[in-house]
This record gives sequence, C-alpha cells and structure tokens, in this order.
Amino acid sequence: MATALAYRSNAKINLYLDVLGRRRDGYHNIETIFQTVSLADELIFNELRHGITLECSTLELESGPSNLVYRAAVLLQERTGCTQGAHIQLNKRIPIASGLAGGSGDAATTLVALNHMWDLGLGPAQLAALARELGADVPYCLVGGTVAATRRGEELQPLPPLSETWLVLLHPALTVSTSRVYNSPNLAFSAERPFAGRTPAFRKAIRAMERGDLCSVVFNRMDSVVFADHPQLAETKQRLLDAGCLAAGMSGTGPTLFGICASKAEAARLAEVLAGDQTTVVATVPNAMERLQ
Repeated sequence: MATALAYRSNAKINLYLDVLGRRRDGYHNIETIFQTVSLADELIFNELRHGITLECSTLELESGPSNLVYRAAVLLQERTGCTQGAHIQLNKRIPIASGLAGGSGDAATTLVALNHMWDLGLGPAQLAALARELGADVPYCLVGGTVAATRRGEELQPLPPLSETWLVLLHPALTVSTSRVYNSPNLAFSAERPFAGRTPAFRKAIRAMERGDLCSVVFNRMDSVVFADHPQLAETKQRLLDAGCLAAGMSGTGPTLFGICASKAEAARLAEVLAGDQTTVVATVPNAMERLQ
C-alpha cells in the first residue's frame, strides 16, 4: 500500500470572539476573527479499493465513525457515490479539545485530500457545503488565514493577511466543555445589535486588524464563564502578560491560551520563562493546510 498523499493541517486561534445570542436551532450566532497558526497535525492518505480505515497516533481518539476525519471521508463517499476507499493515518500534534479546531481542520483536510485522490472534481462551494454538515469551524478550516466569520462561524469574509506574527500557545492540562460554556446561565451576550451583518464592536475590531493594531483586537466573550470555572486560567493569562506578551487571550472555549509576542526571539524567550507549562511557539500562517507530497 503505497503512500498517495500527505498533508499538514494547521491549528486556528480566535483573535476575537463574541456571542450575539442563541439561535432557534439551538446553536449561537457569533462574531469572530479566525487566524491559522503553524502548529499542525499530519495526515497521510493511502488508496484502498473500498472502505475507510483510520489509524490515530493517540489512543485518546476513536478511529471509527465518531471521529471527524472518518465522518468526512464517509460523507464524501455518500454525497458523490464514490466506491473507492482510503486508509488514513492521523498524526496528532494539536492538543485534543483545546479550542484550536484540530479535529475540524483534520476533517477539512480530509475533504480536500480525498477529493483530489479520488478525482471527484468538487469545487470550493461544494466542499464548503459538505464542511458545513460536519461542524461550524470546518468551512473556515478549508481556507485558513485571516478571516472574519459570522452566524455560527461558517459565513466567512477574508481580511487582509497579517504579516508574520509570533505567538506562544499555552496548553493547560484540563478539559473545558464547549456545550457547558455555551449553555451556561452566566454567559452574557453582546448588547449590541448588528447592522448590515455586523455589530459596531466587530466593525471596530476589523478596522483595528486592517491597520495592524492586533493587540486591541484580542477579546473573548467566553472568558468570564471559563475563568469562573477554572480560575487558574485567568492566572495563567495574567502570567503571559506579566512575562512580556503584548496581548493575551483564550482561543475558542479554551483551554488553550495565546500570547502575542514582539518577535520570534521574544516568543522563544517567553516560552522558556513559562517552561512550567506546556508551551508551543508558533507563527501566523496564511493557509489552512499544506500538501507535503
């Protein structure tokens, strides 16, 4: 069984994340600014005559129908009538359930890779429609880069790409329930009403992004709920700032925290200062994924 394709699937952070309210379908409308960073999983795809098999580098992940990678492959087969199969090897580098969309990115990469390997010829709009069936972050994970997103996070508008920016990611050893955060009675919604699809605060954040004032953009509506349940995260965020980060925030519903640094050397220094925590030094990148072979 010869290797057919290999890809890197990049993590994302939310530089800005606000919650506008609950939708009738039970989800929430949000406003967010996504950014891909250089921490990445690796996926290797091998052709099979039929069937989908998945091999994961960590025992924490199921390798069957509950896995988003597996679901993406099966969905692609079902929607196109494709009878070809694939063996997928997933090498995890992005921490699981960390607020970095590792699973969503892996699913998006699977759609792209198998569309190519099976010669299905689906275009971006068709892939995006499939991505929406898999999860709110998956459509963004098809494209990556610097993007403003609304509704559940699937309505996307590219923003001017950031110049290379270095960050330190902190990966606390705890679990945060996304559903618990969104359903918490303590989650406050934005008091602003959108016009032409965006609230004034979101417009202000986008203007700040466009003029390169990244530090004034960092905001996460979920902070108060997550930090109330896990006060050590609030302390860790303050440690990032005290260590010299220009700004610090939480990605998604956490628990990953990020600190924006002045340079690559400064990011490396801060990672050493924070050596007691699991840290990763990353740079912003313009794409969701990269084909390796």
